Amino acid sequence: MAIKLEMLRVFRAVVDQGSLAAAAEVLGRTPSAVSMTLKQFEDHIGAPLFESGRKARLTALGTSVHAAAKRELEHFDRTLDMIEALSQAEMGLVRLAATPSVAMAVLPPVLRAFLAEHPRVRIELRDMNSIGVQQAMEQEQADIGLATVPVMPGLERRPFMQDRFGVVCRADHPLAQNWDSLTWDDLTDVDLITNDLCALIRDPSFAPLRARARMHVPNTASLVALVREGIGITILPRLVARTNLRDLAFLPLRDMSERREVSIITPPREEMIPAARALAERIEAARPAPEDQKI
Repeated sequence: MAIKLEMLRVFRAVVDQGSLAAAAEVLGRTPSAVSMTLKQFEDHIGAPLFESGRKARLTALGTSVHAAAKRELEHFDRTLDMIEALSQAEMGLVRLAATPSVAMAVLPPVLRAFLAEHPRVRIELRDMNSIGVQQAMEQEQADIGLATVPVMPGLERRPFMQDRFGVVCRADHPLAQNWDSLTWDDLTDVDLITNDLCALIRDPSFAPLRARARMHVPNTASLVALVREGIGITILPRLVARTNLRDLAFLPLRDMSERREVSIITPPREEMIPAARALAERIEAARPAPEDQKI
C-alpha cells in the first residue's frame, strides 16, 4: 500500500491535537476511522510512530516523520491555493503588448481598476510599434496585443477602436490658421516627414506627397521633436498626436475618410489563463465609444 495524503493529514492531526478523539473532531471523522488510518500508516512504515497507545509521545522516527509530513502538507496546500487562485483569475502573470498611444491614452484607467480588483495578478506591459506587437503575439511573448495588425493564424483579432488621421504641425504653422478646410492639395508645397503609419493611408491623393517626402522617421518621439523644431509636418492618427501634442496642432483633413483601426489580439479564449482572459474582457469593455474618437 502506498502512503496516501490522507495518512499524513491524520498523523499530523493526531500529533498536533494530542489524542485520537481531538484529531477526529478536527478532521470531522470518527475516532475509530482515525485510529484505523493511523494503524495503516504505521503498518506501511513498518515501525511505531508513538511510544504508547495513548499517542502522547512520538518515537524518534515519529518526530522525523511528523516534521516531513508537516513540511510537505504545507507545500501541497500552498500549491492547491495557487491552482485555485489561478483558476479564478486571482493570480498569474499577464503579458500585455500595445502601441505607445494606446498604452498612454487608453490603458492606465483600465489597468488601475483591474489591479485593484486582482491584487495578486502581475502585469508586464510593453509598448512597441504594431509590427513589434504582431511579432510578440506570433512568438507567444505576449498574452494580449493592442495594435494595427493583419489577421494572424491561431490568434483572434477583434476591433477595438478607430482613429482618424490628420496633419500634425506647430501651433504657429500657417496651415493651423485654416485647418477647417484643409485638404491634400494644401500640403503640396509643405515639407512632409513620413512615418510608418503613413503606409496605412491608401488615398491616391496622398501617394505623391509621400513619394516626395525627404525624411522618414519611424520613432514617434523623434518625429514629434522634428515637427516641434519646425523642420516639417507629419501625418498621425489623432490618438498618437493627442499623447504628444503640447505646443503642436492636430488638423483633421476634410477630404479624408480613412482611419487607423486598432484591434485587440489574443489567443483563443479557451487557451488563455483566467487572469489574461479577465483583463482582455476588461479592456474590451473600455472600448472608446465612437463619439470619444472624434476631434
